[in-house]
Order: sequence, then C-alpha cells, then structure tokens
Amino acid sequence: MPNHAAVESQLKEASQLTNTVWAALVEREAGKWRVLANHHLAKKTHPALVKFLSKPEVDSWLCGALSGGQSRSVSLPASSQLSTGRLFAFPLPSVSQVVLAGAGHLTNEAQRLWRLVVSGMQTETPASDVSASSSVAASLLVPDLDSENPYDLPRALDRALASFVRLVSVQGAWLAICRGDSLEVHAEWNAPACADLVLSLEGNTILRRLSRNLTPMVLPRDGPLWAEIPHKGLKASTKIWTCVPLIIGQRLIGVLTLWRSAAFKSDEWNRLIDLATQIAPAIETIITFAEMAGHLRRLATLNDFALTISSGRSLDQIARRMFALLSRAFGTELIVLYLLSSDDRLLSEYRVVEGNMISTVQNAADHKIAPLLSIHQRVRLGEVDADVRLPLYDKVSSGLYVPLRFQSQTIGILCIESLRSEAFDLYDESLMMVIASHLASLADYTRLREEAEGRARNLGLIHEVVQQVIGLTDPRAVAEITSDLLARYFAYELCSVFIADENGDLTIGGFGGTSQNVVRRAMKSFEYPVSGGITGIVFETGESMVANDVLQDSRYRSVKGWQAGSEMCVAIREGEKILGIIDVQSSSQNAFTHNDFIALESLAGILASVITSADQYQRLQITISQLRSTQVELRARMEAQRDAENRLVQAAKLAAVGEMAAGIAHELNNPLTSVTGFAELALDSIPKDSETRKDLEIVMREATRARDVVRRLLDFARQSESTRARASLNAVIEDVVALSRHLIHTSGVALKLELEKDLPWVLADSNQMKQVLLNLVHNALQAMPSGGEMIISTQSAVRAGRDWIMVSVGDTGVGIPHLELSRIFEPFYTTKGDQGGTGLGLSVTYGIVTDHGGQIEVQSEPGVGSKFTVWLPQ
Repeated sequence: MPNHAAVESQLKEASQLTNTVWAALVEREAGKWRVLANHHLAKKTHPALVKFLSKPEVDSWLCGALSGGQSRSVSLPASSQLSTGRLFAFPLPSVSQVVLAGAGHLTNEAQRLWRLVVSGMQTETPASDVSASSSVAASLLVPDLDSENPYDLPRALDRALASFVRLVSVQGAWLAICRGDSLEVHAEWNAPACADLVLSLEGNTILRRLSRNLTPMVLPRDGPLWAEIPHKGLKASTKIWTCVPLIIGQRLIGVLTLWRSAAFKSDEWNRLIDLATQIAPAIETIITFAEMAGHLRRLATLNDFALTISSGRSLDQIARRMFALLSRAFGTELIVLYLLSSDDRLLSEYRVVEGNMISTVQNAADHKIAPLLSIHQRVRLGEVDADVRLPLYDKVSSGLYVPLRFQSQTIGILCIESLRSEAFDLYDESLMMVIASHLASLADYTRLREEAEGRARNLGLIHEVVQQVIGLTDPRAVAEITSDLLARYFAYELCSVFIADENGDLTIGGFGGTSQNVVRRAMKSFEYPVSGGITGIVFETGESMVANDVLQDSRYRSVKGWQAGSEMCVAIREGEKILGIIDVQSSSQNAFTHNDFIALESLAGILASVITSADQYQRLQITISQLRSTQVELRARMEAQRDAENRLVQAAKLAAVGEMAAGIAHELNNPLTSVTGFAELALDSIPKDSETRKDLEIVMREATRARDVVRRLLDFARQSESTRARASLNAVIEDVVALSRHLIHTSGVALKLELEKDLPWVLADSNQMKQVLLNLVHNALQAMPSGGEMIISTQSAVRAGRDWIMVSVGDTGVGIPHLELSRIFEPFYTTKGDQGGTGLGLSVTYGIVTDHGGQIEVQSEPGVGSKFTVWLPQ
C-alpha cells in the first residue's frame, strides 16, 4: 500500500474530478473499521464517520462490498451528520479496505473513475488474476501473523480470517480457536451475531463430527444437518455452509466457518484447504504466545498485588485496586468480593456496577452464597450444588469461587465469572488461590481496623445518648430523644425507635429525620401488635436485618407516603427478652455501611440497659403505689371497724336503757294516771275564777308532760311489731311537711325541698319513717331559734357497690360542737340545755334507721349548721 500522503493525493485528485464532497480510505481490522487516510473530511465529520462505521448494519453493508468485490451506494439520513446525501463504497481487491466517497450524486463516468483509482491503490495481485497453480496463489495470500504483535491474539486471528475472505467470495465467516471441549470465536466477517460466541464441541452434531473426523464439512441448505448449524445470522440466499478444521498433526486447534450463496468451485476449494493447512502453524504459534503472555500477566498481577493492593487504606480501596488487577489478568469484569463481619452476622458485598464500586451489607445467614462459606475450599461453577444460587451474573458460562481463609477461619469469598466456557484453567486457579491467601490476611486486618475506628466514631453518639436518656423513666421520652440523636448524627432520612409496652406490643415509638412527619401520620393507622415487615420479623426473632433494596425484598412492609430504598433494623434485647427495635431507612439503595450497623448495635445495648432500669423503676413505683393503696384501705377498714364497734356499744346502751325505761315507765305510769285523773275531776268541780284552779292546771299540764315522757320511754323500749311495705319516701316527707308547716312558718324558717323525681321506693314502715323525719325536723327548728333555712332532699345513689336511697335534713342553726358529735345518739344525752330536751329523739331515730338496715350520719359545724343524712337500702 502506498504511503498515506500518496493515498490522500489520489483521493484529492479523484474528488476534484468527480465533484465529491469528501473521500476516505477505511480498513476493517479486529472486527472494527478505522480511517487510514482522507480528503476534505472536516473535524466534525470525522467522528461522525467513525460512529457511522461502528453500526452493525454498516459493517454488514461494507463486508458485502468486500465479499462481492463490487461498488455500491446508499442514501444517508440527515441525522448521520456526514455532510452529504449519499455514500459510495469502492472495495480494494484482495485486502479488507474500502474507499468511501461522500457525494450527492456520482455519474457513471465518475464511478468508473473512482474504480480506476481504487484499482491503482492495490499492491497485491488479486486472486482472480492469478493464473499460476492454486498452491502458489494460496502461498501468496498467507499473512505474516507474527510480523507485528505476536501477543495480540484477536488482531492476528482477524487478519487470518481476512486472508480467507480475500481468497474466496463469501457472505459471512468466523474463526474460532479450540479451548478444552469448546470453541471460542475470536474473529468474524459480516457476522456480528457470532462475535465472542462460545460453542460446545460435544453439544453440537456438526462440531462433534468435525472434532472426531478432522475433515472439512460442507452443508447444503437442503441437507439433513442444515438445522444443526450452531449459530444465527445466515441469509435467505445462503445455500452453502462449510467448516474447515485447523489441524496440527492430529490435534484440532481451531475451526474456520464460511457461508455463501453458491457452491465452491474446485479451484476455490483447493485454495481454501491449502491456505488452511499453511496458516494453522502460524495460528498455533500465536495461541502459544498469547497463553505465555497471559501467564506472564498473571505473575505480574501477583507483583502488582504486593505493590499496590497491600497499600490500600480501606476495604473499598483494596477491592477497587484488586478488581482492576483481576480484570486485566483474566479479561473479565464479572468479579465479586464477599467479606464477613467479625461476628459472622453480616456479609459485605463489593462489586463493580457501571464502572462504579458498590459495597452493600446483608445478613449472612440469608445470603445466596451462605452455603459456600461452609465449604472452605475452592469450587467451580459446574461443581456447585443445586441449592446454591449461582452464578452471580447473567449469561455466565464459567466461574471460580475461592474462600478467603485466615487462621483456619473462612472470612469471605472471592468470586470471578466469565461469559466464556472453560475460561479458567489450572494456572488461573492457582493464581486465584495465592491472591485469596494474601487478600485474606490483608482484609481481616483492614476489617478489624475499620470496625475499631467505627466504634471510636460512635462513642460521641453513645456518650450523648447516655447523657440525655440515663435516668429517664418514661420509655416514650427515651425513644424520642434517641431517634432524634440518630438522625442528627448520621443524617438518616428516617429513624424510629420502638419500645414494647406492658403488653409486649410495639406501641411506644419515637421518630427522627427529615421524613419523620410523614411516617408519624401513617403510623396512626397501624394496627397493633405490629406483625410482618422487617421490623415485625426483627421484633419476633431478635435477629437484626439489613435490606439494601427493599423493592426486591418481599419482607418489606411499605408505609403510606414514604418510599424507602434501603432499611436496617436492630433488636434491643436483654438476654433472650426483646425490649424493642431501632429502625433506620433511606430513600436510596445500598445506603448503609457496616459502620452504621455497628453504631446501631452499640446503641441498642445502651438502650437495653436504660429501658431495663426504667422498667424496674416503674415496677418499684407500682409496688409503692399498691402498698400505699393497701395502707389507705387498711385504715378505712379500721375506721369502719371502729364505727361498727361504736354502733354495737350504742346498741348495747340502747338495749340497757330500754330495759330500764320499761321498768321506770311502768312504775311511773300508774301514779301519773291517778294524778291526771283526780286533777281533771278537781278542775271540773272548781269554778273558773278560783285561784286554786290555776294551780291545778299547772299540776295537770306537768303531769301530762310527765306521762308523755313515760310514753316515749315505752315507745323507745317497746319492741313493737313493724308493718313494712314498699313506700315512697317523697310521700312520707310531704306528709311530715304538711304536719309541721305551721310550726316551721311561725319559727321564721324558710323550707326548701330538693326531692328527686321518680325516686325508687323502699321497703319501710311509713309511720316509723314519719317519726324519724319529725324528730329531725323538730331538732332542726330548735337549732334555729332566730330563724334560718331548712333543706330536705332525697336522692338515689350507689354506695359500696349497692343501691341506696338518701334522705337528708339540713339547717343553718347553731351547730353541734365536735366533741359532742360522737354522743348525740346516746339515750338521754341532749345538747338543748335549758330548752327541756329529753335526749331520746335521736336515740329513737337511730334505732328505727338501723332496724331498717340503714345508716344515719351527721355533719355539723358550730355557727354554720348541721345536716343529718339517712341511708336506706333499696
């Protein structure tokens, strides 16, 4: 090929003669097109042309031009940015090069001129013009594969395939090398569907026969094996598909596959077989060089590991550098590193996603590679049990999984996968074992250091939490303060602390973070106890959980108005008892680190002590309150017992007085009867104007009064038969008021009745109840010598779990001294002094009320008034 200056000169002259906008010489190498020389190709047009040539349909169009050896043209869309409306392609014979001419239109004369220019650019003799023997022609077309870089296997194989395509016209072709029991396609011609294809020799009938017979195979479209062709991309016009083995001795090193629209002629077939025979040793040499170069690169990887990875300051930095080395050494980016936490509960995952290193933390027990952690030895993808969910990436054909062992403990796994079948040989396995051994010690040291640094950083949070919550006895205050501190220290979007109540339900909660109000409102609609969801599972099991992507985790329970991306939940526990949970959430995925988990675990331990102390304090307060209630109840019972004893003593007194009164009354009743009788007779016989009559009237009046006293003594002492029936106390009161209304009015007393409407009836002796009320009314009138106010009221009430009817008579009189209140119901005890009271009215009243199963109470304040209250059972 002439130098670039000469080529550009030819392009310039042809463009000027044909009114072409621009022209370029392009070459296909290693499956890609590159621009070798150009004329008038603007700076903006050049990258647009490179982008245009990278399209699969353009590659197929240009390969068709090379295969057919004919020029062709195509219209260009405005979006192509190639500054012209049409593109013309003129292939160079015997090479993988094409001259492209951009023009709106080229006449037939202009196109013939371009073909003439293109034919003058070639330096090799086209195969169609060779008149010598086929072997000579073939030898002229054998490329010098190791003339440039013998270690660049893809480029060398692409050049080898190009030599076959130049030898015979084809629609498409590919060249594969043999690795174990599979074929790996490293070069393709007009067959983008076959790029990087990996085929099993034993899994396909055609390839199996080829590997065993080591002879070429030609398949016509109407043949029985046409359906067994192991790839796609054939055209409807394809009639012949052939595969030619590349052999060294009796060993298969590669396969050449071509397809075309017509059968091979005899001379074409002979040249094809001769070229395959001559090119096989060169390909084997290239393969050997490539394998040696790969081995040397792996050795260099160990050296780079010692120099660069060992100096990493963090696990992220170590993983990033190691991934770059392994990617260069093994030609794959499908690499994952797993590291266990120091307590083996969490598993940190490191992998590259779209060029970025991503680290996530998950529960070790639930992870899909958990079974590999217990194997303790390297495994390949095909050796893994069915219960292990591998591979880690999609469309993977091979994988190598090596444990990281340190001090006889598995601390992680280094995983590398490939889309190629049998991608890792024994040398690769040995290299991975050595790398994993060194990485284990380095990772363990770095992991422990990072955990120690994380705990040190968390001391600030723990110290402030201890200062603010220690001594608190209200669990809700503990939850609120802790969640707020968590949000401020770690900038979490949502922090929540839930503490179990006395029933064991998570109803005591505190929230913090920028999204706390949304969740606080949503939590009002939750039903307790909380079940399900990550928080419910953690509270039930006591096992902490980390979800890096809640949308992919079926255990996540969504909250209205809040969409989480990741969630971490830690149990607050005291021994086997679960006291509550700490839950943090973020709207982003993979938001939490191992350090975050350590912080929550440490904080959970502090909160467990605080909650336990608060619970013990509350139980102590409850016990003290119960003791105080018991003390009050005991005092009340003692008072009630004393009252009962006083009533018994009072009853005993009344019984004794009653017996005495009965005897005295009988002794006095007869003389008083005689006195009153003779006094009446004397009064009848003495004139009204007699002075003696006044004396006799005094005798009659005093004798009558004495007889009334005796009768009242008899009433007090006599156990008369009581006739009881259901009666209305309101009606009894109205009768008593009617009898006493004149006396009340003349005494200057205002009467106020407060009778409950529809008052329930009681079982009582109405006459005795009238006597009780008359006694109380008379006492009230006598207590108000200068007038005042009397209030009589009734009411139904519940007392000590029983239904009662209450009747009260209150006055605004002189009142009763406190020292005398305990004796007012004793017989013959009176507070009326010179007013002539007998001291029997309240005693009789007391007897009647107690005989009805009721009670009578008095409240009095000297100078203010008194109130007598009668309680009768319904």
